Amino acid sequence: MKEKIIQESIQLFGEKGFKETSIQDIVDALSVTKGTFYYYYKSKTELLMAIHLKYIDELLRKQEEIIHDASKPYKQKLHEIVYMLIHDIEKEGLSAKVFFREMRNLTKEDMAEVIKKRDQFRLNIQQLLEAGIGAGEFRSDLPMDIVTFGILGMTNWSYFWFDPNGRVSDAEVSDIFLKMVLQGLKG
Repeated sequence: MKEKIIQESIQLFGEKGFKETSIQDIVDALSVTKGTFYYYYKSKTELLMAIHLKYIDELLRKQEEIIHDASKPYKQKLHEIVYMLIHDIEKEGLSAKVFFREMRNLTKEDMAEVIKKRDQFRLNIQQLLEAGIGAGEFRSDLPMDIVTFGILGMTNWSYFWFDPNGRVSDAEVSDIFLKMVLQGLKG
């Protein structure tokens, strides 16, 4: 039931927004009582935090799995992380939307925990890029912190415009992004 509450809430928060969705909306959609909701969550804010942690923890797990694969070059690892983020829109589009859009509704303490995990995700990419520089796979004349923010900016905001059923696939978007990052727009 806990997972059903999360999934239904992601749907409702994604469609209506966190503030516009009541606990009554959630329990009505699940055909359960408020008592059932309160058995699992003390508040709607606690539920929102559970959604945020589930989303960022899963991304971190997948990212670390990619990074720790010693058999792959750094360019391939970077490509897999970019692809993971774009592909995630197809699988977890509403979760991403809720994660980014509704973060402002977390408590200060919860926000600090999410920011710490989000920063770890960013630092993992930056460290990957720096290791790739050391291995001679990436150029060394750019500040990797800014390159990292650029990569995250491209991928994280894709959920606003990317249509998994549109004219380009998630793999094609990932390839385009990676070419932009690795080769730039020079002729």
